[in-house]
Amino acid sequence: MSNIDVAIGVDADCVAGWLGSYGGEDSPADLSRGLSAGNEGISRLVQLFDDEDIDTSWYIPGHTIETFRDEVDEVAAGGHEIGVHGYSHENPTDLAREQEDAIIEASMDLIEDVTGEQPVGHRASWWEYSENTPELVEKHGFLYDSSLMETQFEPTWMRIGDSWEKIDYDQSPETWMEPYHYGEETDVVEIPISWYRDDIPPMLFVKQPNYHAGYKDPAMMYEQYYKRQFDFLCDRREAGVYTLTIHPDLHGLPHMIDHLEEFIQYVKSQGDAEFKTLEEIAHTFKDDPSAYESQGDYV
Repeated sequence: MSNIDVAIGVDADCVAGWLGSYGGEDSPADLSRGLSAGNEGISRLVQLFDDEDIDTSWYIPGHTIETFRDEVDEVAAGGHEIGVHGYSHENPTDLAREQEDAIIEASMDLIEDVTGEQPVGHRASWWEYSENTPELVEKHGFLYDSSLMETQFEPTWMRIGDSWEKIDYDQSPETWMEPYHYGEETDVVEIPISWYRDDIPPMLFVKQPNYHAGYKDPAMMYEQYYKRQFDFLCDRREAGVYTLTIHPDLHGLPHMIDHLEEFIQYVKSQGDAEFKTLEEIAHTFKDDPSAYESQGDYV
């Protein structure tokens, strides 16, 4: 029996994205784009999801919660899940363990203040793991993480202790000639994401640190990437999880709303697919780890 769940994850980076990731911390113009995402983009997406009657999962930096509290309250009031996503969209690989731990704890408290409940989902900002991230995710009792790309359509178990040897050209080859070593599985669910199902790389104009045009045709992105991956899942795997990651910074813009609306309606037209939150998907997998195994000829 087919089991295809589609999860829209909204990473509400807003001003935090420019502070922590996109090189805009010294630019009032770039920061104003983050203000627009928070003040306008969040509400537009909440309205669209309400119109389409679907639940989604939001990963909201603490900075966004405190800066745009009214808009974040709209997200919660709409019945959407809210998960942890850093405070100022910091790169975890640049944080000491104590810093990362403090940010996760503060972010969890901010979300609980909004929803009345502790968040169960963690998504690393930058989609980067530090050497401490898995242990901290487990320590704070998260049901699931959604930051890695080891699989395309199937949840796995988060591991602690993966290791690999980096190449040091000043040393003998024997010092790095080692395979990748898998660590120990935890009981935290890992729900895969993909840069090829994310709107930031093709469509965000960034000036620093490297100039990026960000003017890909959104219709092309949906037809050539988003829909084709969804069709592969439906036609060739016949079971699995499809995660789409969007941002109010981009999909909250006027020219993007129609494309997202059409995609939602396209998914609804495929009888085997349902929209779910990542929390729901994590519970399904935890109850039955075979729930999303391929039923077709492709992994």
